[in-house]
Amino acid sequence: MAQKSGLVWSRRKFLGMSALGAVGLTACGGQPAAPKVDVQVPQAVLDAAAPYRGGSVGMLSQKLYSEAANQALDRSLQAFAQATGTTVQNDLVSGDAGDMVAKMDADVKASTTRDLAFMSDSRFVGQLHNLGDLTDVTDVVEEMKGLYGEPATEATNYCVFDGRWYAIPYHFIASGMYLRKDWYQEKGIALKPYYSWEELRDNALEVSDPSKRRFGWGITVNRSGDANGFIENVVNTYGGAIADNTGQKVTFNSPETVKAVEFIGDIYSNPKYKPMLPPGIESWTDSSNNENWLANILGLTLNQFSVYADSKTKGNPVYPNTHVISGATGPAIDRPLAYGQSNSFVIFKGAKNPDLAKQVAKFMVSGTALLGVAQGAPCLVNPAWDKVWDSDPYYSNGDPAFGPIREQTRTALPMTTSTGFSFPQPPSPGQQAAVAAYLLTDMMQSVVQGTPAAKAVATTHDRMVQIFEQQGLKQ
Repeated sequence: MAQKSGLVWSRRKFLGMSALGAVGLTACGGQPAAPKVDVQVPQAVLDAAAPYRGGSVGMLSQKLYSEAANQALDRSLQAFAQATGTTVQNDLVSGDAGDMVAKMDADVKASTTRDLAFMSDSRFVGQLHNLGDLTDVTDVVEEMKGLYGEPATEATNYCVFDGRWYAIPYHFIASGMYLRKDWYQEKGIALKPYYSWEELRDNALEVSDPSKRRFGWGITVNRSGDANGFIENVVNTYGGAIADNTGQKVTFNSPETVKAVEFIGDIYSNPKYKPMLPPGIESWTDSSNNENWLANILGLTLNQFSVYADSKTKGNPVYPNTHVISGATGPAIDRPLAYGQSNSFVIFKGAKNPDLAKQVAKFMVSGTALLGVAQGAPCLVNPAWDKVWDSDPYYSNGDPAFGPIREQTRTALPMTTSTGFSFPQPPSPGQQAAVAAYLLTDMMQSVVQGTPAAKAVATTHDRMVQIFEQQGLKQ
């Protein structure tokens, strides 16, 4: 995903002007209009926010890959602000810039922080908690459990520290991979709920035909969030891990990790597999696989449901030809390590108006406030709370993928490999920082350029040790 200057993408400020319960927002600049959902502000929300009339909050939103969903998010915030007589200033930020945590931490330390933000719990919450930047929100989560049931199982791993909640689950983002089922069917390859990584590689080669602009493999190892996820998942399914099951000690340099890295490196360096690699895959960013999938030239890609949402909302012919799988297996586990993540709200220490920030978070997780965002990014933005899934027919009938996605929110955790690693592991600021620093993609680039896998893994292990120690985790 291309990064614009600095941390902030764009700013929207919503002023409380009247006690309106439903508002509209007109799209501009030729962008797709947000779904036409009337955002209702329930009386209970009005009552809870009444003490804060005239107040304001500053908010950071991790930019969603659907502009319609970003518009719908704004629409919900605008409805809240107008109905409650408050002001909400919302800034969109990129989660893939690499410096998001550092800038948020600097704002907290300088007492210039916003009040709240939502971001990927698996990628960022552990780092911010380790830096001492987050407020305990256990009271909010326990109140919400009474209203909405249990949150996605992954959230209890990434948002809870020492038995206390430091993030409020907002919406669930499922793990997903996508196959061209028409290409598979042409070759007589069975469609299954999941495959091994080796099967996916071999199938990708079989369905490829460069003369028809058909490239079976659409996953890069260039610096990007998608590549990070791909590399780490292969390592884990092969039996390796960045850290031990405490998240405190680096365990990356193992025979299993070396075998996983050899497998990945072979795909991008062995001439045998060249026909299945699209031109330029070595320099792809996070948006590139989306663009190439939507261009109908890929047989496989790994992505959040952003690309699926785009294909559906824009009527792309790839949508009816998409077969969704939850992930891939490896030698160390016979089911995909697929449990998703949530975009979750955090409230920063030093927030000017933390109580109003809590009211914003509680409002956004359900009802029409979430529905418009979910319809703007179908199957990418999903309920994080069990009872919210039953709150509107859209979540049960809106798309065939909703059923498997809901089941993913209920995945029994942890999932354990034959080598003894359990996933998801406890939130580790060291692991999150190492992945954010693109150590995994840098390692794979060196392997593709000729560095032996064992040497690349050992070097990366040493770099990880340095980052863990910088995070205060002595090795």
